[in-house]
Amino acid sequence: MAQSVWGYDSDNGPERWHENYPLAKGDKQSPIEINSKDVKHDSSLGAWHASYDPGAAKTILNNGRTCRVVFDDTFDRSVLRGGPLTGAYRLRQLHLHWGSSDDHGSEHVIDGVRYAAELHMVHWNPKHGNFAGALKQPDGVAVVGIFLKVGKTPKPEMKRILEEIDNIKTKGKEAPFQHFDPSILFPKSRDYWTYHGSFTTPPCEECITWILLREPIEVSSDQMAKLRSLSKNGENEPVNPLVDNWRPPQPVKGRIVRASFK
Repeated sequence: MAQSVWGYDSDNGPERWHENYPLAKGDKQSPIEINSKDVKHDSSLGAWHASYDPGAAKTILNNGRTCRVVFDDTFDRSVLRGGPLTGAYRLRQLHLHWGSSDDHGSEHVIDGVRYAAELHMVHWNPKHGNFAGALKQPDGVAVVGIFLKVGKTPKPEMKRILEEIDNIKTKGKEAPFQHFDPSILFPKSRDYWTYHGSFTTPPCEECITWILLREPIEVSSDQMAKLRSLSKNGENEPVNPLVDNWRPPQPVKGRIVRASFK
């Protein structure tokens, strides 16, 4: 398996990532399955707060593995703080993982339930100098994970992202994406689970404080279909739908998942 071509197919998928990225077999890998009966309520876990500047949004792109929105993180303009975190973490990007049908697609699994998709908002700790430096530290990165569940009502907040899909249909395409406040994607409830884990894509660095929101946001089946219309191939190649870009749950290995709620 060549270094640059990890993916989600049988020849280069999650089962084989460790061949080039040994960390993928580490002790603090993500995602995991969360079982309510094993979760510890921690009354010391406070509320988390995001203050995002809509002007920080820059571009949206299809990199052949996901759809990503990139933000300006050169200074503290869009930050996450509170909850299990010490200090302010800067928003760098958000991206999604989804399935080939509405009954699976999320990376984390909650009491056996898989959602249609999972949205990741990736933040890093500027005390480590830059993003690359943060990847080497256990408290380097904080990811807010939001589940997408299919229901009757489309999520108007997802509309902005999905409207751009037609402009980034194929791998390598990028489009301007300005004036967007990602906090509109948060569910009403701020309840969360938290644990220490890793990126769910190679090299799978174990530097992440996960903040997984308990309440999913609702999207329509049509909205999910729109995500699945992306192609993992380039413009002049045959269309190969970008679906099932999720990593299955990894061994918990003694880690404790804490909840902010009872």
